[in-house]
Amino acid sequence: MSSILDLEVLLRTADSGSISAAARALDITPAAASVALKRLEQRLGTRLFVRSTRSMRLTEDGARYLESVRLALGALHEGAEALRHKTTGWSGVLQLSAPSDLGRNRLLGWLDELKLQHPALRIQLQVGDRQSDLYREPVDLALRYGIPADSAMVGLPILESNRRVLCASPAWLQRHGPISHPTHIAAHKAVLFYLGGRPYSSWRFSRGDETIEVEVTGDYVVDDGDVARRWAVAGHGLAYKSRLDVAADLAAGRLVDVMPDWDGERSPLYLVCPHRASASGRAGLLQAFLREKCAAAVAETTATAQR
Repeated sequence: MSSILDLEVLLRTADSGSISAAARALDITPAAASVALKRLEQRLGTRLFVRSTRSMRLTEDGARYLESVRLALGALHEGAEALRHKTTGWSGVLQLSAPSDLGRNRLLGWLDELKLQHPALRIQLQVGDRQSDLYREPVDLALRYGIPADSAMVGLPILESNRRVLCASPAWLQRHGPISHPTHIAAHKAVLFYLGGRPYSSWRFSRGDETIEVEVTGDYVVDDGDVARRWAVAGHGLAYKSRLDVAADLAAGRLVDVMPDWDGERSPLYLVCPHRASASGRAGLLQAFLREKCAAAVAETTATAQR
């Protein structure tokens, strides 16, 4: 029977590609980690890694066995966490990454509330629009817009109905007048942000069976979605943002939904986990908490529009 430590060494080494990194994460020596891997290989009667002077990679048997190890260790960790949560509340470290706009302007307050509910919880937050590597960085969960492209990832839905919205400040609308059709957008300057390493300049709108894609340009381009939103509030141009990101601005009148009769592109929000074993326990708790918060945030704009 393999020890839990041996299995932890296998998992950490596979995810980091380094015995030394695995040893540091488990607070043991590299020599002890190496012995644990050899002990596991001897017990299984097969090689788990192909080693060279510069790298390590899983063998076919190692990759197959690793999936079972992930599930087993995940179940053990989540079971222990569930018992702790039942008696003392949610504890341990929450390692989470989030997009800049959502992270700074919504998530910070929500995490404060979560911390009050679970005082023993420790929060490690990465905020930025570069997607974190959940296999190599100290991040367990990530909030991301769009369905996860990596089939190995598990996406837990937070706000599937979310869409992008064309918005501008009241001052901008006073200067340039209303826009009633997507074909009018290209005549105006836009506030652009980077998406996938390039300015997001192809904006798509639909109404009924009609879909129109518009190419836009602008004098303000940034790699930070929060800054793009602030530039739009300042009146520097049209913005095409996630409704969740601009919900507070729409509700307060700092931004206006320029074409309410047209739907922007879908921009569903997911809580992403690196493997299925982590999609329960704390991920499930966080999913339920954030689903409620995000739904309430978007409802603010609906209530405002109906008044």
